[in-house]
Amino acid sequence: MAAPGALRAALAGRDARLAYAETAEFDPESFTPRDHEALKGPWGALGADAGAGAAEGPAGEADDDLAYVSPWGVELRAVRSPVMLVQGGADRVVPAPHAAAMLERLPDGELWIRPREGHVSVLTALGTTLDWALSRP
Repeated sequence: MAAPGALRAALAGRDARLAYAETAEFDPESFTPRDHEALKGPWGALGADAGAGAAEGPAGEADDDLAYVSPWGVELRAVRSPVMLVQGGADRVVPAPHAAAMLERLPDGELWIRPREGHVSVLTALGTTLDWALSRP
């Protein structure tokens, strides 16, 4: 993981995560060259939305991190619908072992690792993923 400090701070609570944000800086290296290409092209709107959210302050990002480290209120083993996890093998933000750990808890889960894709560029698999979802009974 490129920047685990945010999640470590979130484990200590919202105030700690917000305090972390006061000194944290975005590291462009957390995204791969393919991620940067995707943000300049077909996923540019996503980057613009993220930038607009960040301009409002760190609360949204902190709340995301708090959600990542808190119970979700659902036991993944109880999910009985097919679930497709699509993970960039080169993702530096959320490493592939995270998806593998989720897969172990999903009884009807599948995992597609896209080895060359990163955190954003993996979204280029959206069409294929939707085709998979539509092919389920």
